[in-house]
Amino acid sequence: MHSKDELCDKILALYPEIGVCGLDINVEHDDEKNAWAVHLVKDNHTLTHYLEEPDADSCMDGKQCVSLGLEIAQLKKNIDGQGF
Repeated sequence: MHSKDELCDKILALYPEIGVCGLDINVEHDDEKNAWAVHLVKDNHTLTHYLEEPDADSCMDGKQCVSLGLEIAQLKKNIDGQGF
């Protein structure tokens, strides 16, 4: 299993427009769901996306986090024209 810092850094490498680890994005492992909880915050908009272990492994292997990318795109739409 990867560390939360490794996963956060990798997500930012794939999606640099998100912001800063620990400020705009926070990653923590949810043992109950056995998945990574990726929390995104921009202005007054928040999003929590659960990244299953196989998806997290794909991200770490240099492949895109497709489901997370779709959530990020939706969050951008919800911000009503504000830059991310």
